[in-house]
Amino acid sequence: MITSADIFQIASKKEFEKTTLKVFRHQFDNNSVYRDFCTLLKKDKTNVKQIQDIPFLPIQFFKSHEVLSSTDPVQTTFTSSGTTGMSTSRHLVTDLQYYEESFRLGFSQFYGNIEDYVVLALLPSYLEREGSSLIYMVEDLIQRSNQPDSGFYLNNYDELITKLIKLDNEGQNVILIGVTYALLDLIEMQSFDLKNTIIMETGGMKGRRKEIIREELHDILCNGFGVSKIHSEYGMTELLSQAYSLGDGVFECPPWMDILIRDTEDALSYIETGKTGGINVIDLANINSCSFIATQDLGKKYANHSFEVLGRFDNSDIRGCNLMVL
Repeated sequence: MITSADIFQIASKKEFEKTTLKVFRHQFDNNSVYRDFCTLLKKDKTNVKQIQDIPFLPIQFFKSHEVLSSTDPVQTTFTSSGTTGMSTSRHLVTDLQYYEESFRLGFSQFYGNIEDYVVLALLPSYLEREGSSLIYMVEDLIQRSNQPDSGFYLNNYDELITKLIKLDNEGQNVILIGVTYALLDLIEMQSFDLKNTIIMETGGMKGRRKEIIREELHDILCNGFGVSKIHSEYGMTELLSQAYSLGDGVFECPPWMDILIRDTEDALSYIETGKTGGINVIDLANINSCSFIATQDLGKKYANHSFEVLGRFDNSDIRGCNLMVL
């Protein structure tokens, strides 16, 4: 039996490794989709002895299968955004407590007490659809901030500009969480000189703007908001945990989450620190779905366990990195 305390009270690398292997055995036994995938790779509980032996389920399975390690009723289904005609990911969640505990503890680890901040959210593309896990998280943070000025903004940019300038001038600590294209829209309407505000981008142009590299994007946002660093959140529909960057695009994970970098030519092997490859995520908060996910993101990991996200595989890159060919 694996409890939430086993996951969220991990205090050492040894504890993480022990719990990770325990979660693998649990999901092998209880998740038929994952077990079938492991069996194809000739992996089972007898020959997975260390984290590097664990198979990582391609993230595309969340588009085509019900990925569940629990027989409990589904409490909610988080869905990914997608353009018309695209299939979307569906993350079936049988216990929202794990998600809530994960993002609350994760946020406090990096930012402290949520009540110290006014939380402003500029997430129009997420607000305009159902099933966003990001909206669920930010709505909870807004409520728990206990600040009357906290709230969501859709198309009322003028109101947000006025609020942001007023709060910052008053010395109030503010976190503005925004989808990338909307933050760019905002600074095209108004330039800022913010002293007490954290700008956190959640990534994504959502087809509204041309994609640009992170360094260029962060330079534009820093200049537009008058801040020295842009913070970032790395999360996705298929995860119940988030990594955070406090600047320069370098992310860190909470203790129950980690990443490995797989070889782009051999999806079942890993590369040394500092080199670019595919991002595999261990998210132990996904105890009731799948904690081992091979994403389509490219990145590199450093010796201190921090990592960068450098982009995504395009169709021509998928060749040997895509486990779906197996």
